Amino acid sequence: MDDLEVTPPAGAKATYGEIKAYVKEHTGLAFSSLYIAQEKQEYEVSSQPQCPPKKEAEIRETLEHFKMV
Repeated sequence: MDDLEVTPPAGAKATYGEIKAYVKEHTGLAFSSLYIAQEKQEYEVSSQPQCPPKKEAEIRETLEHFKMV
């Protein structure tokens, strides 16, 4: 059994720590979890409903009112 290579099932998930360790081991590069999150966002199909444009504008105005953006 020691000679068998175990591969994760398709769609398996890795933690950010595992991703960082893998990249560090293979390339020597280190980076923040924010960079991973930004890259993931580029490729993920969002299952969250998108905010309608009218509500998005109202939220933006409210954030501006409270000087949060």
